[in-house]
Amino acid sequence: MSASEQRTLFVPDGLEGERVDTAIARLFGLSRTRAAELAADGLVSLDGATAGKSDRVSAGSMLDVTIPVLADPLEIHEEIVEGIRIVHEDDAIVVIDKPVGVAVHPSPGWTGPTVVGHLRAAGVRISTSGAKEREGIVQRLDVGTSGVMVIAKSEHAYSVLKQAFRDRTPTKVYHALVQGHPDPIEGTIDAPIGRHPKADYKMAIRADGRHSVTHYATLEAHRFASLLEVHLETGRTHQIRVHMSATHHPCVGDATYGADPTLTARTGLTRQWLHAVRLGFTHPETGEYVEFTSPYPDDLAHALDVIRDLL
Repeated sequence: MSASEQRTLFVPDGLEGERVDTAIARLFGLSRTRAAELAADGLVSLDGATAGKSDRVSAGSMLDVTIPVLADPLEIHEEIVEGIRIVHEDDAIVVIDKPVGVAVHPSPGWTGPTVVGHLRAAGVRISTSGAKEREGIVQRLDVGTSGVMVIAKSEHAYSVLKQAFRDRTPTKVYHALVQGHPDPIEGTIDAPIGRHPKADYKMAIRADGRHSVTHYATLEAHRFASLLEVHLETGRTHQIRVHMSATHHPCVGDATYGADPTLTARTGLTRQWLHAVRLGFTHPETGEYVEFTSPYPDDLAHALDVIRDLL
């Protein structure tokens, strides 16, 4: 497919005196907003001269429009992604250690690397069940969250694992470095989560949100921050980040949810300190319980060392 499409039409009598953007919209079946964008980008000419959106057309004039072919935001781009590590693979599943900065699957607005794109490039066949851009995906980790996750390779594995995650039977364990000291040091946060009313890229505690439960226990308490082990009972978008922020203990480095920028700078973090350290589930073929782990990546390990040393 070419990067753009060139179209040429002569202006009919019925459009005499109309604006360029109106004429383009009528002749080429585009929205007027899209037509104005093309003119603003210098992609429209009238009788060989570049035309602005508010210029007027004359009957019989030659209108040339270059229309860029918009990329499909859900198209999977095969690309080996540095840092993705295969922890386990068999005929039914593949378990990976996902680095930060990698999305699980394509989505509108995301142009970076994806797990599914990496697996395709690496020759790993995955299940064809599910929407095309997320075939085989039974769970997700945020782009800014690293750690262990499982993808289904067979159709049977997809069906079994998808139901298991719906039933909340897998063990999902995260470590989070949060600001301050949660009180009590071990507890449960039960608060519904929904889309933030003023920022659609964020989530928030909302009365009309989805049921969300997070269990936590303090592993280490330091002067400025605490290392928590977190067990998710539910799996909402940004759940740990939202729940900890709501208790005034945001993840260190999490600017979206209120982290202290001064502490973030001292740790050198460029993302939230949150890592999926352990995942356990019943294997969809053998019926045996299996568990996989992921060590802290270098940036999180360094930040934790800094926190431990701060007096």
